[in-house]
Amino acid sequence: MGHLEVEDGRHIYFEHHAGGRRAVVLVHGWGVTARSWDTVAPALRAAGHEVVLLDLRCCGRSDKDFADVSIAAMGADVGRLCEHLGLESPVVDGWSLGGAVAVDAVARLGSAAGGLVLTGGATPRYTSAPDWPHGGTVDDVEGVLAGAAADRATTFKGVAQAVCAVPVSSDVVDWMWGMFLEMGPRGDDSLRDLAGLDQRKTLGTLEMPVLLLHGRQDGFVAFSGAEAAVDLYPDARLVPFDASGHAPHLEERDAYLSELLAFLDQTDR
Repeated sequence: MGHLEVEDGRHIYFEHHAGGRRAVVLVHGWGVTARSWDTVAPALRAAGHEVVLLDLRCCGRSDKDFADVSIAAMGADVGRLCEHLGLESPVVDGWSLGGAVAVDAVARLGSAAGGLVLTGGATPRYTSAPDWPHGGTVDDVEGVLAGAAADRATTFKGVAQAVCAVPVSSDVVDWMWGMFLEMGPRGDDSLRDLAGLDQRKTLGTLEMPVLLLHGRQDGFVAFSGAEAAVDLYPDARLVPFDASGHAPHLEERDAYLSELLAFLDQTDR
């Protein structure tokens, strides 16, 4: 593990696990931490992959007082981390808000990136627009953030309870809740930035294989948006998870890992 300086003396936390096969960078969703991948990273390591995890700005073990918490800033962090570690053609897998971060990162890396995976990825838009009838509204986002400002613990407990459509134990909910509570208040603005972001033009520039892994019951990032987005990429495939909500890597782990590992096998040739 280590810390990488990315802004005016401020650092992000990362872990770098060695492996002889394709490097995979796992980018977590809003408010949680690298630990949200703890059902995925061990399987990737067991398959021989080099695995990199990080805590985004203001989350987990990263510094909490960043001035810039935009998706672009965090995408630049991922790109800088890939370069710092000398990763060769990494595949970047982003969950939820981490999907938008992953899109920004691979766009920056260009031909140096080996592929993109979106796990319930909040891209190309998280909120709806006149020409994008998928997702909630900016006002919805502001309502969540106002709730967090007034009662952080209760608001994030509710968010943690809503992540999965498949019934999960109270231990899993509390695990996610605990991660949310590690995020500093400045991290709230990353969700606000996501609410106004539109990456549709960027998707068409991504000349790499893309895999979308998305729950049909997702209550945070509409499945219809993933269906609409898949045709915006030059080379993309959408795999639906019929029973899953917003976390197919937790809710249908075996099927998720099967699709992910098969994709990595294909990109590793």
